[in-house]
Amino acid sequence: MSGQTRSGACLCGAVRFTVAGDLAPPDACHCSQCRKQSGHYWASTDVPEERLEIEGAQNISWYQSSEKIRRGFCKICGSILFWDPVHRPWTAIAMGAFDPPTGTRLHKHIFTAEKGDYYDIGDDVVQE
Repeated sequence: MSGQTRSGACLCGAVRFTVAGDLAPPDACHCSQCRKQSGHYWASTDVPEERLEIEGAQNISWYQSSEKIRRGFCKICGSILFWDPVHRPWTAIAMGAFDPPTGTRLHKHIFTAEKGDYYDIGDDVVQE
């Protein structure tokens, strides 16, 4: 882990976060739940809990989207920030919420069989 930190926030700034160390390469999820949540596909990076600091946690509303997953968004501006597998020691953070530069490149597209019919995936990134 480098001494680098990455930070980001929701649209209104009521929820801010800092990640210690480099970010893992992000995935783009095209499943129907992520598309409904984000309005397109969901690009995120997985961050171990011990490397994540959140300011304004009282402004996060959590939606339990399944038995194993909850999704966190700012209760003030509605920005979708977190995808939390409750039985795992990490949280996925929306790539769009990070302040640039992120120092990452997209790693893979997942659940592409569920992608929307209104777009094509036009890059050379792995598709699953």
